[in-house]
Amino acid sequence: MNQKRIRGRVIGKVQGVFYRASAKSLADDLGITGWIKNSPDGSVEFECQGMGSDLEKFVSWANKGPDWARVDSLEQSEIQLQEDLAFEIIR
Repeated sequence: MNQKRIRGRVIGKVQGVFYRASAKSLADDLGITGWIKNSPDGSVEFECQGMGSDLEKFVSWANKGPDWARVDSLEQSEIQLQEDLAFEIIR
């Protein structure tokens, strides 16, 4: 099993543009677990876990976001696997 977990921080115009909802929809489609939330500084943070190719698709999408978003940068690092049951939006 080639599962990985990524922690990411997306900087740009990523709040108020359906970034989190779009990310959840994609994660659900890909079978990815984890979470996503807005940060007070205007960025969006996430942790996502899944199989290698699905995770690559998610991170590739995260680097662009939904149509109304403008991603200036995406910081990411691989972290330890966890036991998530789903992908959730943290409010």
